[in-house]
Amino acid sequence: MSDAFEARGETSPAISTEQQPTAPVETTAPVDASAFAALGLAPELVAAVADLGFTQPTAVQARVMPLAIKAEGAERYADLMVSSQTGSGKTAAFLLPVLHTLIQQQAARETAERAERERLAVEAALRGEVPPKAPKRKNPLLPRHFKAATPGALVLCPTRELAQQVAHDAIDLVRHCRGLRIASVVGGMPYQLQIAKLQNADLVVATPGRLLDLQRSMQLKLDQVQFLVVDEADRMLDLGFSDDLAEINALTAQRRQTMMFSATFAPRIQQLAMRVMHDNGKHVQKVQIDSPQEQHANIKQVLFWADHADHKRKLLDHWLRDASIDQAIVFASTQIECDGLAGELQQAGFAAVALHGALSQGLRNRRLMALRNGQVQILVATDVAARGIDVPTITHVFNFGLPMKAEDYTHRIGRTGRAGRDGLAVTFAEFRDRRRIADIEAYTQQRFKAEVVPGLEPRERPPAPRRDGWSSERRGGGGRPGGRPAGRGEGWGPSRGEGRAPYAEARPFRGEGRPFQGDARPARADSRAPYQQEPRAPYNNDTRAPRGDVRFSRDDRPAQARGWGQRPNAGGGGREGGFGGPRGGGFGERAGGPRGRRDR
Repeated sequence: MSDAFEARGETSPAISTEQQPTAPVETTAPVDASAFAALGLAPELVAAVADLGFTQPTAVQARVMPLAIKAEGAERYADLMVSSQTGSGKTAAFLLPVLHTLIQQQAARETAERAERERLAVEAALRGEVPPKAPKRKNPLLPRHFKAATPGALVLCPTRELAQQVAHDAIDLVRHCRGLRIASVVGGMPYQLQIAKLQNADLVVATPGRLLDLQRSMQLKLDQVQFLVVDEADRMLDLGFSDDLAEINALTAQRRQTMMFSATFAPRIQQLAMRVMHDNGKHVQKVQIDSPQEQHANIKQVLFWADHADHKRKLLDHWLRDASIDQAIVFASTQIECDGLAGELQQAGFAAVALHGALSQGLRNRRLMALRNGQVQILVATDVAARGIDVPTITHVFNFGLPMKAEDYTHRIGRTGRAGRDGLAVTFAEFRDRRRIADIEAYTQQRFKAEVVPGLEPRERPPAPRRDGWSSERRGGGGRPGGRPAGRGEGWGPSRGEGRAPYAEARPFRGEGRPFQGDARPARADSRAPYQQEPRAPYNNDTRAPRGDVRFSRDDRPAQARGWGQRPNAGGGGREGGFGGPRGGGFGERAGGPRGRRDR
């Protein structure tokens, strides 16, 4: 923010007029935020938006805010399911309507309290008494004044970084609102600090785990939540958060409105989302601004094939020495790979740090703050940073390790090219990852543009272009997707089909009554007849031998029966476990070893 004198166009009183420069002092022109006022927002929010420098609402904001704000005469609030690309302004799209309603409700309560005090003052005057004084405000931080927090709005986020980012944006939007408190509840932070911040909070931004911990310890009550917002709903509805979200759904059953926002909504996720809406989604309104096929038009996406991990490191080192990089995020697949790659980059002279879920929350916060302040140029992170990192100076995103899910690729590259800026997403893939690359292409319906770096070309041959939506590698030579051949007699590809008899000839059905070709075990003479299993005598728990057999008595039984040699009925299977005969020779390593006795 500019200095106060510079903003008002004034001069410092300590400098005389003769010492003033002759050039005119530049004044900051006021930002016209009338477009937000036309959407029906409160004047306090319009002033905050103008302070942040926004003049026109984005497409998702213009579509969502009129639907999220309850119209005059409407019976109920509308449940919304919004899909829009990363960096399109979804956070303000749900924060502004919720804060607008909270401001209106706060103003209505203050008006009612003022009217009640005036009524009591008039009645006291008629009785000739002194009018009652307004109650003193109690310090909520004192233990004797503690009262469980009862927020009116709740925003759920899958990661701590995203929750802190949303809470920071909400605080910026209520800078002109008096008495409206914002609190963030995330794991890894001290409980007492969060409990103190929760006092008198109107809007809480939280991750599900810590929120339920505070609710179970009676530090927080959710029975007065009116608005529930689920940010990055595709991740929240996944298996990792489904149980917590179901519990929060039951605790906030009295709410008036439910809104879900995400960049991607798979069909399965949409079905799960309907269970959280009122009446199983009967009155939900869907808003889709961009489909996955239309997203990230301002982000250039390139692919580099690599032979192995060392080849990928050389390609990454080549790219990171590009002078056009301001700041970049390098995504790794695992935490171990993240730490190792960050250490190698530091030794190479790069200002790089690692960020993943195994780090303490304080360390994660400091590293993110260093990234935002420009002290760190390269952030090596897992998918914990794929959502919620909003740094305008990130110009490049590198996928050193491919994501586990194709939709996570969309969230990863969305860390660059935000708010209409241009960005570059570079993906490094080994030839064994061609199936994941095909899945990403099938999801986004966009072909990768494979490029090479002179001097770092891959030695192996890149996969052939796709035909009919499937690559020749995935066809497996048989025309069936997924690598399985069309006919079973053609084998299972070159790696398993070479030097072997065709599957149909080598493994006929038992019912055909002919021996198994290539099998060491002969077929039965009449395989159509039912298998006659020899009767099995009961075993004694002490001797593990048939009862009534004098040869295997407890005193004079031979060494073979005690598990030290081949059993009489082993059927030639006294080696490697002895599977010959109806009962075999046991499941030990060798029939002649200490574990050769059959283990029931």
